[in-house]
Amino acid sequence: MEEKQRRSKKVGESIVTMTELVLPHHTNQLGNLLGGQLMHWIDICAALSSAKHSQRVCVTASVDRIDFHHPIKLGNVVTLTASVNRAFKTSMEVGVKVFAESFTQGTKIHTNTAYLTFVSVDENNKPVETFEILPETVDEKRRFEDALKRRKARLEKRPDAD
Repeated sequence: MEEKQRRSKKVGESIVTMTELVLPHHTNQLGNLLGGQLMHWIDICAALSSAKHSQRVCVTASVDRIDFHHPIKLGNVVTLTASVNRAFKTSMEVGVKVFAESFTQGTKIHTNTAYLTFVSVDENNKPVETFEILPETVDEKRRFEDALKRRKARLEKRPDAD
């Protein structure tokens, strides 16, 4: 019997870019974007990237630490770019970069980077194998290698790892 070979896709095929405008209902009393709102946008962008790669519905399995380096202000335009860093059997690590831009001030800053793990599921919500990922650029290859290190660290921290 012939072994099924996993098809591969390029990292570039998984890129998703979202743009959001920070409106008053997205902010706290200081006029800064709520952290939970940003996490929501990050999760959506990463979910779309993993679904684009796997051609399936994908569910969030974990979210690594999210650091807030700079506040994002009311009226800023937030750009989120996600791509699959590495695909394992059924799971994928997706990296998301976040930039805040002020059109009136002419500034653009990198505010956040997040790493999330998604799992491809079938019609019965059972995990299914996904495509392999082919990194091409130097940056994609670095992220591919770093994703394996992060995965090992995640697995070591799991309660069932003992």
